[in-house]
Amino acid sequence: MNIISLIVWTLEKNCFIVYTALIVCFIGFTIFHKNRLDIHYRNVEIKREKLARTGPKKKEREFPDDGDDDPELLLPAIPEDTPHIPYRPPRKSDEEILQKSREYYELMAKRRTVRCFSAEPIPQEVLDNIVKTAGTAPSGAHTEPWTFVVVQDPQTKEAIREIVEQEEELNYTQRMSRQWVTDLKPFATKPSKPYLSEAPALVLVFRQAYSWRSDGKKRMHYYSEISTAIAAGFLLAAIQYCGLVALTSTPLNANARLRDLLSRPANERLELLLPVGRPHKETTVPDLDRKPLEEIMLKI
Repeated sequence: MNIISLIVWTLEKNCFIVYTALIVCFIGFTIFHKNRLDIHYRNVEIKREKLARTGPKKKEREFPDDGDDDPELLLPAIPEDTPHIPYRPPRKSDEEILQKSREYYELMAKRRTVRCFSAEPIPQEVLDNIVKTAGTAPSGAHTEPWTFVVVQDPQTKEAIREIVEQEEELNYTQRMSRQWVTDLKPFATKPSKPYLSEAPALVLVFRQAYSWRSDGKKRMHYYSEISTAIAAGFLLAAIQYCGLVALTSTPLNANARLRDLLSRPANERLELLLPVGRPHKETTVPDLDRKPLEEIMLKI
């Protein structure tokens, strides 16, 4: 008897057992597969709910709720009944608009970063006005997430310089890549920052991640990074417009120490440090070209 005949004979003699085993296997497979499907659909539902809460990129909300579901505790950043008033700025002709655009471009094209300042003081009202101009920048939900600290006190400027130079020494020797340091050589930048004590004023731009409402709850600041960046742009434009110069510096790794020195709260982060004043009579700047319009603008 060959192997095939043996298998057939065995199946015929034990057909009840074979059919029973097949039925049990089928039932077991069905139950197992059903459980797999239930788990799959449950995971899909969980992902769908998470996606609905966090958005299409599967990230946690950038501005999560604070856990209060009571509508009475949900207050807008500004009063909900804030009136809307007509906005009718003076209308200019195409020729006037074109002339204004040319004039402003020519003014801003002359803006340069300088590292050598005259010690000649700046009138306080000028500093007030350039900061007020920065404060006109748009912000997410009108939360105005910025604080401008204007330092003119010589001792405080010296303390700021000491902190920045200590951190910059570490930045140049340990933290920054060799390529980064190499890229800075044409600008003659070094860990020493004499302009921090020489400039008549320092404007430190702090970004507020959040603030506090009158009821003690957090008031979230939406898009605080880009809002503060836009305000800094307004500030630089105002400095240039009134005939002053500035240096755009970002004191790497000095945020916490400078925040403590200036008694700023934990919800604020230093984003920019601007020495502001008139240029020293012997100031020089690199002879640089800016990218032409066709390299920075795409017309569609």
